[in-house]
Amino acid sequence: MDLEEYLDILKRGEYVDGSSEAYLFMREVSQEAIKITSELNSSYHSPEEICNIFSRLIGKSVDSSFCLFPPFHTDCGKNIALGKNVFINAGCCFQDQGGITIGDNVLIGHNVVLATLNHNLDPEKRAGMYPSPISIGNNVWIGSNSTILPGVAIGENSVVAAGAVVTKDVPENTVVGGVPAKIIKTIDARG
Repeated sequence: MDLEEYLDILKRGEYVDGSSEAYLFMREVSQEAIKITSELNSSYHSPEEICNIFSRLIGKSVDSSFCLFPPFHTDCGKNIALGKNVFINAGCCFQDQGGITIGDNVLIGHNVVLATLNHNLDPEKRAGMYPSPISIGNNVWIGSNSTILPGVAIGENSVVAAGAVVTKDVPENTVVGGVPAKIIKTIDARG
């Protein structure tokens, strides 16, 4: 199995059995992500060096406007797509096996978790994974200590309040907060 075949399985949302070839390949990809994030998190790097390291992590070039404050953790890296002018604050954890797409002008606060996998409830099959992508629209602000669960899409211009657990899609121009997150108010996008 190669990376392209593995990512195709994830993009189709196929169940990944805990004893399958795809699962074993995922463990190899995870080891590479651990190696690269250890380098990223172990010492100071200039903004340009961070862009280069993050580009290696995700397997494609990030825009020079990208900004990340380490530490940062991910279990894969290869299923992250970033727009322009994205800021990721310290302590974030991205479980990107299921796919994470982040639009332009996105702000992600401290310690945000983006989780794209669920496991089987059957204890004998619990190691298996169900991938489901997260999509974050343009101009979104995700507050510190928020958790975004698998399959969630966050609409453009929306805000996720600090500490929220987002279990459902968030409409455009909306502020959500709480556990589970609920709509708090709408945003007048005209200014």
